[in-house]
Amino acid sequence: MSGDILVETTDGVLCLTFNRPEKKNALNRDMYRALIEALMAAGRDDTIRAVVFAGAGGDFTAGNDLADFRDDLDDIEAFPALHFVRMLAVFEKPMVAAVSGDAIGVGATLLFHCDLVYITPEARLRMPFIDLGLVPEAGVSLLAPQRLGMARAAQYLLLGEPFSGEDAFRIGLANALAPAPQLVERARDAARRLAAKPAQALIDSRRLLRGDPARLRAQDRKSTRLNSSHGYISY
Repeated sequence: MSGDILVETTDGVLCLTFNRPEKKNALNRDMYRALIEALMAAGRDDTIRAVVFAGAGGDFTAGNDLADFRDDLDDIEAFPALHFVRMLAVFEKPMVAAVSGDAIGVGATLLFHCDLVYITPEARLRMPFIDLGLVPEAGVSLLAPQRLGMARAAQYLLLGEPFSGEDAFRIGLANALAPAPQLVERARDAARRLAAKPAQALIDSRRLLRGDPARLRAQDRKSTRLNSSHGYISY
């Protein structure tokens, strides 16, 4: 696995930490491949009951490392980033996020797929897809109106306005605010509590809460086709 993704498993919880602080944890191909590998292994491992995403060095993630992808735009379907966001939509075990600092692009859309989100008040979130000539990725064009309502979805997706961790809590994208020193432990504690519950009942209940994934997959395919026709990759 990439050294830029830290992987730790304790008490039935897999913690995946973005570990590229000098680049605000911007995600490159190797990091995406490591995340995909870790999630695939977690899906097969009955001892892993929940997953936590966190960022090292004060930021969650600034999104895709665009320089890493600049010279390799011929086949959008081959990008590990696309496979990662598609995996989020079908991953069956609970996912928890610990968010501080920048959560940009995929750093924000990832949160719509998490079951629980803990965030610092001063975290900085933004989904600037349209400013980059893209349509929003990861099915967020479907999930954001469902979660936030159409008005706020337009504000954050069409205008691309930034918002804070306090805003994310207020509008229902985050479950709770936590100070930075306690953030990751707060997320880990929630994941441990999930991991202690009967596994199949938890998976089945989560599936019922989320509903039929076919519509989400269809929305993702539409956005991928549109972005491919633009000659770009999702942010």
